[in-house]
Amino acid sequence: MNAQHPAAERIDAATAMGAVTLLVGDLDAMTRYYRDVVTLEVLDAAGDAVTLGRAGRPIVILRHEPALRHAAPGSAGLFHTAILFESQGALAAALYSVARHAPGTFTGSADHLVSQAFYFTDPEGNGIELYWDRDRTSWSWTHGQIEMDTLYLDPNAFLDEHLTEEAAIGATAHDAATVGHVHLSVGDVATARAFYVDALGFDTTAALGNQALFVSAGGYHHHMAMNVWNSRGAGPRMPALGLGRVDLALPSADALGALGERLRHHGVAVQDDGRTVAFADPWNNAILATA
Repeated sequence: MNAQHPAAERIDAATAMGAVTLLVGDLDAMTRYYRDVVTLEVLDAAGDAVTLGRAGRPIVILRHEPALRHAAPGSAGLFHTAILFESQGALAAALYSVARHAPGTFTGSADHLVSQAFYFTDPEGNGIELYWDRDRTSWSWTHGQIEMDTLYLDPNAFLDEHLTEEAAIGATAHDAATVGHVHLSVGDVATARAFYVDALGFDTTAALGNQALFVSAGGYHHHMAMNVWNSRGAGPRMPALGLGRVDLALPSADALGALGERLRHHGVAVQDDGRTVAFADPWNNAILATA
């Protein structure tokens, strides 16, 4: 794995992704999509927010913001939220649900060598990836970079091979799933590297020149990625529908304290109450780190 940072300059290896908050215009329609189509469970619904997840773990938080409008094309923000399933059967069940209820939201699929992934766009234009990881022992690293590719993956063949009768009737809808990674649209890769690698402390796991950067903690293929495919040159975001916040889950108060200290050292403005550290990246994407 990539060991480009001394330990004090790296985010804790046990860091994982928390929930992604989306600001939405139509709370009912978006709740229906993530519940009935993507097969997440409603964990909490209070006032203007609905939290959806699996096995008690929040994955997506929908916050009703009817006064906001969609961001202009080319803006920075969310590229996709990637939901990680523990088995190919559970992933097949979710894929089958989308195929049945909202086939028009499917945008593609790929075998990335480390994972198998299916892509969608929700009713308000937010990207979603549903995926399953191959065992880490099968991943290939060269000079600290993970080998990933984008190979054709036939969704119908995947369903034929992995969809069970139980899964087809929704019996796997309670299986655990998590936010595996979050992919952002940013203005430029060099600035993203300075923030997410140098200041935040992730390791670089892959880079596509000045187009995209993949970063992680603890040798994962990527917890976050940033690309300029739709947003090259974008400046800080204005308030808009779409990404509200990305949550990071750190393993301890010490790890959280070290993160806050490192961010301040790099000149990043942070709000630190001892339990959470809140900050924003150079494009105003809000991030909340929790122990």
